[in-house]
Amino acid sequence: MQTNRRTFLAGAGIGTGIGAGLAGSAASATIIPGPVAPDFGPMPGQALLSRNENPYGPAPSAIRAIRRSASFGCYYADRGLRHLQDMIAARHNVRSEQVVVGSGSTEILCAIALAWGREGAILCPDLFWDTTVVYGERQGVKSIRVALTADMNVDLAAMRAALTDEVSLIQICNPNNPTGVLIPAADLRAFSKAIKNTATLLVDEAYNELTDDPANNTMIDLVREGADVIVCRTFSKIYGMAGMRVGYAITSEENADRIRGYLMSFGGNVSGVAAAMASFDDTEFLDRSRAMVIEGREMIMAAVKEAGLTALPSQTNFVYVEVPDADAVQAAMRERGILIRGAYGPWTRYSRVSTGKLEDVARYAEALPQVIESLRA
Repeated sequence: MQTNRRTFLAGAGIGTGIGAGLAGSAASATIIPGPVAPDFGPMPGQALLSRNENPYGPAPSAIRAIRRSASFGCYYADRGLRHLQDMIAARHNVRSEQVVVGSGSTEILCAIALAWGREGAILCPDLFWDTTVVYGERQGVKSIRVALTADMNVDLAAMRAALTDEVSLIQICNPNNPTGVLIPAADLRAFSKAIKNTATLLVDEAYNELTDDPANNTMIDLVREGADVIVCRTFSKIYGMAGMRVGYAITSEENADRIRGYLMSFGGNVSGVAAAMASFDDTEFLDRSRAMVIEGREMIMAAVKEAGLTALPSQTNFVYVEVPDADAVQAAMRERGILIRGAYGPWTRYSRVSTGKLEDVARYAEALPQVIESLRA
């Protein structure tokens, strides 16, 4: 779709403000019509299925809050931040001081990598969302990586066997990214009890709200019981706020203070915090988002079957598909305007595809059998 700057200003609802002034000025007459590339999101015609975003967000309640809060962007977000902390604490039955809000959960995870990594090694699976561990490694932090099981599950027994006095932090993503596989809650709770607070257990629950049983799958109950556990959550996934950068951790007050000492920001952004507060309890939007994810996931699984492939069981908004060559599949999809992930390191036979918009998932579903057939020819 092509547009010009004047059309864009009107469509964005600016015509009665700054846009109206421009429209009547000599400057507006010099605007040269032409295509305008979007600054955010996919390019026109692209099916963006590579980044685990929820394109159906932010919620309408969040968007209303963003509009109301925009004019307060000249102020720091400290009071709103405390309000959001209180909301999170009340829902999870912890004290507000046990909640840390950051610029997405990424900032918090990076802070933890530094704070704990300077006292010992980080023990983690060899395949998970390790961006924050890699960040720590670049600052001199040591990591110990444990292979997955043959069926691509996190090997808790092997991780326990690898635990030594050298380890200060054990980091797990549940459900795991990029595999999408959920560690059963009972197994993870038993693992926490088995390590007996010899190291802090960090559980990244970015996709918890997308699982079949979010309340039972979380490890926040361990925090309430006094275990040395940190649980991280984000507004980037089910809430559809990846670009708003709001995430949080729930842990002991002592751990929370330690994390805050390593945060790079000091209060979040006004619109992001306002959107988070407005949509935190928006069950109508959350239920609709979860339904869209499940529908997209089922479409992907049906396409996988039609193409004669298999995929790991997913409890997230993405599927890890076993393919002949992940990078080749990515390239072939890109030629069709469909963006998915390529290989993760040595796992060259697995391709991760996100759910995204249902019409985009339909494009992937239609193309997958054709792509696989061409690669096998």
